[in-house]
Amino acid sequence: MSNFDISNFFDVVVIGSGIGGLTAGALLTRYGKRVVVCESHTIAGGAAHSFRRRGFEFDSGPSFYCGLTGADSLNPVKQVLDILGESLNAVGYNPLGHYHFPENSVPIYSDNYLYLQEVAKVTPQGATELKRFIDKMLPLYEAMKGIPTIALRSDWQLIPILLNNYLPSLLKMLPNLPLIQSSVGNVMDTTVKDPWVRRLIDLECFLLSGLKAHGTIIPEVAFMLGERSKAGVEYPVGGSGAIVKALVNGLESWGGKLLLGCHVEQILVESRQVVGVKLTNNQIIKAPIVISNATVWDTYTKLLNAHELPASYRHKALQTPTVDSFMHLHLGIRASGLENLTGHHVVIHDSKQDITIPGNTCMISIPSVWDASLAPEGHHVVHAYTLEPYAGWERNEEYEAKKQLKAQTLYKALERIIPDIRERVVLELIGTPLTHAHYLRRYQGTYGPAIEATKGMFEGASTPIKGLYRVGDSTMPGIGVPAAAASGILCANTLTSPDIRKNISSINNRGM
Repeated sequence: MSNFDISNFFDVVVIGSGIGGLTAGALLTRYGKRVVVCESHTIAGGAAHSFRRRGFEFDSGPSFYCGLTGADSLNPVKQVLDILGESLNAVGYNPLGHYHFPENSVPIYSDNYLYLQEVAKVTPQGATELKRFIDKMLPLYEAMKGIPTIALRSDWQLIPILLNNYLPSLLKMLPNLPLIQSSVGNVMDTTVKDPWVRRLIDLECFLLSGLKAHGTIIPEVAFMLGERSKAGVEYPVGGSGAIVKALVNGLESWGGKLLLGCHVEQILVESRQVVGVKLTNNQIIKAPIVISNATVWDTYTKLLNAHELPASYRHKALQTPTVDSFMHLHLGIRASGLENLTGHHVVIHDSKQDITIPGNTCMISIPSVWDASLAPEGHHVVHAYTLEPYAGWERNEEYEAKKQLKAQTLYKALERIIPDIRERVVLELIGTPLTHAHYLRRYQGTYGPAIEATKGMFEGASTPIKGLYRVGDSTMPGIGVPAAAASGILCANTLTSPDIRKNISSINNRGM
């Protein structure tokens, strides 16, 4: 920060360098705005940042991606990087993972035909029903894929853009309109009776949105089923940090600024209009637009004074239900004898318990099977995590013992994959909801809102305060990088003239 004069005036201040904040900031910089991104942490990336310990490179959060490199990818991250002139190297793989139920283990292929073949080995009738379910979903994907996320915005100017440029896709969308806000559970109820396949669909939804089928909106699952089959699954070389690095490079190459270790204490508002932000050192950055990548709860309780929002609006926003936080286990392990190891696994311990019960469903990622540079030679990096509520956690004399106790369900899950995992460990890091809350500055360490389908809407980027906008998982359905990137796209495009965006697209298409 010492080499950068932050007393100057900016067009936009972005609070937080999560995927949503970096996407919005980088795009606005590309669109000609003067942008500064303020990040409290010393590492950019928010919940998607990576970190290094003793030669092991760990993803702090997501490690599953589709369509990072394909020319016709629908992944919002890829579309943003194209606009910025950045790119990623990635390794494709299949199956995308293995789901380990107490009674069986099933490889999950990205191609729907192979996916159904594997399900048929468990339940032939269930596979027939699952095909009916998928066939109900894919027409919506076919309609959606004709309207790229990079073209969207969240104001009235979206209407002429759609009518002038995407009318055929809009017409394809019309028969599918009843599905847009409906729940996946409604389609499942009409197509699938097999209890094992219903549990499988619930699990797929839970991994995607944090909610089971009846709480997940159909477009999320339709997009997932279509995109992973069409584009395949990939892992970025360098881990999730490679995505963050590409976005930061895009931001800075077009003149934007990223300030690390720069904590915003308050959003400054005068007469219901944003005028800038105040940092913890009392320095002020002036700007008519502020974009908060903090959660809705942190934005409205920590960054704003209560009286600056309409009371009813603030109360409703703060009542938004949350997805629980997580327990994380990051391990460095010896890799000898694990030559056939695969990278993604989901373990369900008890079929009689709900998959959303903390500790029952454990997600496992071993990305060094695709990118050996993430670990010292002869070793692997392992990331295992499971839901864990924030309540009851305190940094007291019992904290370390509680961490070890809660990590046991993750070790038990890992033993399904690597039976002697405990003897292989050379580095162990255990993260709790308090870890999330501290390093990511997220309300109760949450991964975002738990708004069930048909029971509420995400409010999007706009707020009642003129010049204040929000991005990130508090503004878009879905958990993960694509949803966060999409939120940044919608916000940036809404703040920019369609003509500017059109001109930039024309330049990019000419091969700049």
